[in-house]
Amino acid sequence: MQTTDKTLKILWASLGSLLLLVSAVALFKAWPILFPDVVVKLPADPMCDLRAGPCVTRLEGGGEVSLSIEPRELPMMKPLKLQVMVQGLQANNIEVDFSGKDMHMGFNRYKLERESAAMFSGEGMLPVCVWEAMEWEAQVFIDSEMGKISVPYQFITVRPGVPLLGAGS
Repeated sequence: MQTTDKTLKILWASLGSLLLLVSAVALFKAWPILFPDVVVKLPADPMCDLRAGPCVTRLEGGGEVSLSIEPRELPMMKPLKLQVMVQGLQANNIEVDFSGKDMHMGFNRYKLERESAAMFSGEGMLPVCVWEAMEWEAQVFIDSEMGKISVPYQFITVRPGVPLLGAGS
């Protein structure tokens, strides 16, 4: 009986150690995806309105980054067409990450495909939100010759039937 108890303790200790090791490896592998090493992080433009059309951000060293999302209503749980255009910058890879400003909404990052030297596009989706209106940030991550650049764009979604304050005024 004592040998069985000792064997079970060793087995549980081994299993726990293995679980910790697997968790550590998973965290090590996921770290660069969850927390990219950004060399340039620009501030969000408060005048940007993705519902009105593409938003353009000018880079300090020259160049521009433009984000467009369609449909312009920015619906949740429906496919969104994402388009990023860059000028004056060599982009190797572009991803768009959606995050809630006041509520964690999980991992919502989408890799865009290169359409031309300056244009990347793809599809993404906003997760469902129970609030009538939700503030979001679309973080455009650009892998460039300078390193990873982060360009934020803020916007609001509203549930169908809820009027958007300031719309049409």
